Amino acid sequence: MKKGWGFLVIAASLILLLAACGGGNEESKSKGDKKKALKDTYTVGTDNSFVPFEFQKDGKLTGFDVDLMKAIAEEAGFNVNFKTTNFDGIIPGLQTKSFDMAIAGIGITEERKKAIDYSDPYYESGLGIGVKQDNKDIKDIDDLKGKKIATRLGSTSADYIKKHLDGATPKEYEQLDQAYLAVENGSVDAILYDWPNVAYYIKTKGESLKMVGDKYQAEKYGIAVAKGQEELVDAVNDALKKLKENGKYDEINEKYFGKKESK
Repeated sequence: MKKGWGFLVIAASLILLLAACGGGNEESKSKGDKKKALKDTYTVGTDNSFVPFEFQKDGKLTGFDVDLMKAIAEEAGFNVNFKTTNFDGIIPGLQTKSFDMAIAGIGITEERKKAIDYSDPYYESGLGIGVKQDNKDIKDIDDLKGKKIATRLGSTSADYIKKHLDGATPKEYEQLDQAYLAVENGSVDAILYDWPNVAYYIKTKGESLKMVGDKYQAEKYGIAVAKGQEELVDAVNDALKKLKENGKYDEINEKYFGKKESK
């Protein structure tokens, strides 16, 4: 009898052990299948004139977005091939599957979500105002009403001007350098565009310009993904989370924006 009970106890233990191992294998298999669903290489649409997020330096594409996308790809286990276009061509490019993904300081909006999918937010931005150094009339966002305002074609700032600034005339440019030049030569009164870009341009190139007012219309940037690629969205989100946890995200952020001030 003792022998029989001992055998039963051992058999039951083995069954439990095998069940536990089987569960782990299923979980590993699920993760493995997800990774197999990814392609080896993805085409990523981007801009090349949105400093410091993406721009040309010594003939090479560089910037915060570029470095971040490369780090995400390495973490997720695929390669990326960047393809540049004008900003207003990015969403149409995703819709026609010219790109699998896009990263170019793309604000997350409900309207855009109808046409594309997004990763989790990776950067929080807002709108900033740039005017000529000798401009004393424009001090904040309300002073832009009734004025000619330069901005980027297809941008959220262009929508903001049309919806919120009564009597203002948006002058939309394909290239950002054209928008800043319009302010510098006086053909428009101001530029309203993404805060980091306005600040960076004035700091590095726009000595004749200054920033006025606060940061307006806070918005979050996301990596845009062509519809129907849920496994890619998941992989990008997982990789982005890991980069924030292991300090790589902060390292890239510091490279382009400097150290965060301690509170």
